[in-house]
Amino acid sequence: MTQVRYFAAAAEAAGTPSEAIHAGTLGDLRARMIAAHGPDLERVLARCAVLVDGRRVDDPEAPIADADVVDILPPFAGG
Repeated sequence: MTQVRYFAAAAEAAGTPSEAIHAGTLGDLRARMIAAHGPDLERVLARCAVLVDGRRVDDPEAPIADADVVDILPPFAGG
């Protein structure tokens, strides 16, 4: 299963810092995360960057493998 790691507001909306999810594509993964955690996570995901093994991926058709690590990163403010 793909390891999904949530950070900051994404972790709060998901109610967990990480979980394992089986999905074939990024779009499938997103749908499974929303089905599991609801509209609060869906709102956060709309603003998040998604990294698959450290590389940003935006294409919902991008393949996701069980060995991948997916990071869900909301925008961060800093200075």
